[in-house]
Amino acid sequence: MNAQRCDIAILGGGLAGGLLALALARHRPDLSLLLVEQDDRLGGNHVWSFFGTDTDQPATELLAPMVTATWDDYEVRFPDHTRTLSTSYCAMTSAKLDEALRAALPEDAILSGQSVETCSEDEVTLRDGTLISAGGVIDARGLRDVTHFTGGWQKFVGQRLKLSAPHGLERPIVMDATVAQIDGYRFMYALPFAPDVIFLEDTYYSDNSVLDRPLLRQRIAAYAAAKGWQLETVEHEEHGVLPVVAGGDFGRFWHEGGDETARAGSRAGLFHALTSYSVPDAVRFALALAQERALDGASLKVFSARWAAQHWQTQTYYRALSALLFAAAEPEGRCRVLQRFYRLSPPLIERFYSGRSTPFDKFRILAGIPPVPISRALGVLTGLGKQPAPLRFAGQLAGQSTGKPEAT
Repeated sequence: MNAQRCDIAILGGGLAGGLLALALARHRPDLSLLLVEQDDRLGGNHVWSFFGTDTDQPATELLAPMVTATWDDYEVRFPDHTRTLSTSYCAMTSAKLDEALRAALPEDAILSGQSVETCSEDEVTLRDGTLISAGGVIDARGLRDVTHFTGGWQKFVGQRLKLSAPHGLERPIVMDATVAQIDGYRFMYALPFAPDVIFLEDTYYSDNSVLDRPLLRQRIAAYAAAKGWQLETVEHEEHGVLPVVAGGDFGRFWHEGGDETARAGSRAGLFHALTSYSVPDAVRFALALAQERALDGASLKVFSARWAAQHWQTQTYYRALSALLFAAAEPEGRCRVLQRFYRLSPPLIERFYSGRSTPFDKFRILAGIPPVPISRALGVLTGLGKQPAPLRFAGQLAGQSTGKPEAT
């Protein structure tokens, strides 16, 4: 049996695990790391995005090597209004994460193409029989179980398209909800990476987790054709089915999701309950953990459990909004909820996405004439009316894309 020793073993080389490794390499260079990833390339097959206001200076510096494009503003489009917001927007890719990790870590600190057989707080056994003895183990291999949550689903197919002529977009379109409202709230997402290269994603806030990838490919092609964009080739494709959490039993999620090790990323429930964005939480957690004095297995378990429980608590309001979206609004009426939200002030919208809404923000989002029936909304919020359904997904959940809990 091959045996290896390290101070910290990180399981999963996606967004959460990769940022942990980068934060520890930067702030704790005295520690030896092992990053274990089942795929040959670190980071998977994703585009992650975040708003410039989501992160502070240390987080921005840690993310910088992965950023492939930054725009000064972005656009949203709804049936009743179009708006440009002067908040910067950034996109990262798996390829850049892989490059950053290989540049920051010694070659022998990365074990790619390796699957985990068993793990505990201080030991990992790989499928090939390798035994890793570690001072501490952190599991960042993506979301494993959602059965203790209620809510709905965010599902999508995204493609990076090379066009035969410039597309003419000057900024990202974070939501284009002028498309046909099918299967819940639907919008197109567009990132103009180059004058003739664009990333298009067809996204749905749906009551079910069924993802018809061929159909969504057709809808992406139809959207591009309607814009007059002639396709030369599809350079990249990704897809995801992610939980939009409206409630649940966090204690059972944590206990039954694996008490053997510390956890990070979506495996610890660290993502925005309504948007599914994960970049802000992943980088905050990574930097906070890197500042901890005690990084043995037992201490890491305590730290991650407390951090995750606190995150669950701070997401209470956003889970209530998810409940309203999926239980109070009819599927075909969800677009009106987002359309109204995007009439609010830019600073409020920025704080919402970063998960830092103020008490006044929370009041303002719900104040005024609601885009859902008041009686139904009160029933959802008081627990006396219709409630979001328990989440059930027959496939295998992995982590988030476009800044979300890593996609399948």
